Amino acid sequence: MPAEPADPSETAVLAAERAHLAESRAALRRMREHAEGLSADVAADWVSKQFLESLLDQRVRALADHPGTPLFFGRMDRGGEAGPDLPAVMYVGRRHVHDGDEGRPLVLDWRAPVSRAFYQAGPADPMGWRLRRRFGFRAGELTAFEDEPLDGGGTPPGTGPSRILTEEIERPRTGPMRDIVATIQPEQDVIVRADLPRSVCVQGAPGTGKTAVGLHRAAYLLFTHRERLSRSGVLIVGPNRAFLAYIAAVLPALGEVRVEQATIDDLVGPPLAGEPADTAALKGDARMADVLRKALWLHVRKPEEGLVVTRGAARYRLADHEIRETAAALRGTTRYGAGRAAFAQRLAHQVLVRMERRGEAPDDRVQDQVARSRPVRQVLDAVWPKVTPEQVLHRLLSDAELLRRAAKGVLDEDEQAVLLRGKAARSHRSAKWTAADRALLDELNDLIERTASLGHLVVDEAQDLSAMQLRALGRRCATGSATVLGDLAQGTTAWSARSWKEVLTHLGQDGEVTELTLGFRVPGTVLDFAARLLPHVAPDLERPRSLRPGAGALTVRRVPDVVAGAAEAARAALARPGSVGLIVPDARADEHAAALEAAGLEHEVLGPESEGTGRLLVVPATLAKGLEYDHVVVAEPAAIAAAEARGLARLYVVLTRAVTTLTVLHEADLPAELAEP
Repeated sequence: MPAEPADPSETAVLAAERAHLAESRAALRRMREHAEGLSADVAADWVSKQFLESLLDQRVRALADHPGTPLFFGRMDRGGEAGPDLPAVMYVGRRHVHDGDEGRPLVLDWRAPVSRAFYQAGPADPMGWRLRRRFGFRAGELTAFEDEPLDGGGTPPGTGPSRILTEEIERPRTGPMRDIVATIQPEQDVIVRADLPRSVCVQGAPGTGKTAVGLHRAAYLLFTHRERLSRSGVLIVGPNRAFLAYIAAVLPALGEVRVEQATIDDLVGPPLAGEPADTAALKGDARMADVLRKALWLHVRKPEEGLVVTRGAARYRLADHEIRETAAALRGTTRYGAGRAAFAQRLAHQVLVRMERRGEAPDDRVQDQVARSRPVRQVLDAVWPKVTPEQVLHRLLSDAELLRRAAKGVLDEDEQAVLLRGKAARSHRSAKWTAADRALLDELNDLIERTASLGHLVVDEAQDLSAMQLRALGRRCATGSATVLGDLAQGTTAWSARSWKEVLTHLGQDGEVTELTLGFRVPGTVLDFAARLLPHVAPDLERPRSLRPGAGALTVRRVPDVVAGAAEAARAALARPGSVGLIVPDARADEHAAALEAAGLEHEVLGPESEGTGRLLVVPATLAKGLEYDHVVVAEPAAIAAAEARGLARLYVVLTRAVTTLTVLHEADLPAELAEP
């Protein structure tokens, strides 16, 4: 952070701003104490009391003052011609702080409508303000400020160098991801403040802040539509547990403590087995939705005999053709489970009609009794059997005749053979479902019983989800909206998306696509090196640019022993501030960890379920997506690229994780695609 100014006038300004910071912290403490003093005893009953206590606990947590995090990061001064609706001075911070005695706002929440000017105002449109001031902090202490005139004498936001903004972006980042409220750029702010009904898809090159933008949009929507979203809920979906742990601190730092986070496996179930890439890709194809629907409804069969219900001395009959017509009228018009219940009720209703014709006066209770009677249940089980998703999928993937009927006109014979190839499981109870199977089971579950919908869904790394996984997520925001984040160039799965239009279609959302190409986190030299792969992995995307030139940030070196060389490079990186990620081929992670152990370097090996909180992490290449480190050492790029079908895309991901320096070490030749253009 910049040193304190020598100019006496600037020193006086700093003193005044520090006094305002101290006043704001004292006011926040009083707000928290007031919240802690509130009691839920006023509730009328036990349930209401529990609910009120929960709300009060959330309020207290939201008012926490983190000493290392500044309460405000900017200030706006009103222009002389501004209307009376604008305050004379506005401090912008992570949450609202007011003076308890007078109700005077000391800090305005960055999400408040008036705070938009801090991110969007410029000489071309000052929005009623004459000056923007940014503050520099170190360990929560205000150390510097920087003024930007908005009356025509300054530089438009985002185009001129801001020392404080640049240093905040480049600040070493040990531990989890931080919020970016102090550094949101105008084009990012437009996405963040998109209204709730709009679904937004962000194609973002590495370092453009797409993940942070998605999280901040969630925080903005929760602030703006608090009551609605508190009922319907907001969910963040990430690629793995390490990623979720990395972003977990962002929303709480913004005062949002009730947002759920999950992986796709958390939602549809974890895979218990793997399978060939071509099988997984076929199961992930959107055409499987039609196959599953047909397979489920093929379980509804024609009746082999009629129905006879005995009530006392009377017997009531329904012919088999009447039962068949009743089933046909319901078949495919509702979900399978609801249709089964309705089928029993309609059969019972027809029996009641016959009872009324005989002069009886049955009521609804009698209809329910008939619907639950043994004869009706026997017909129900024979014609419209109760099934589970597991039963249907197991039969589909192991019964060639059912698959042929369900896939007719959808999948050809070769594709059907691919699906039948893995039918080794003994029964649906012992089946070891794969990741692709889990999405199919979720589809079947929704065909049987409706999936509940949320108010808003944020999906990161969406390019790696199959069409069937996207449908599973789409069901969870069917009555809400979504923020879809990703980078087509970083697609590494067998079913990776090739266009965002397809992704939105599978989600069932009608959204707009915005592309972010200006990077803030990845140094320019590093981004340019990685971008050599773009023509080979995503030729239609615009080449990304970085605001940071990054001179000296990139080192590419051939070494005689890549494992030993990586350990030494990690040691050198640890001598500098910040986090260190040693990204290696998955198959050699243990070998690299052993070398670090032998070198006496404390480290963690990142796993699918680990959070990776250490300063030095050994990162298998397949887990690097979405993460970033101040210093990255990449060992043997050729081995990373050769390890999977879309290995060049994986390598592109790996090479763009660095915020400060990237060291690339190799024994074998670099992939030809990384050669100088």
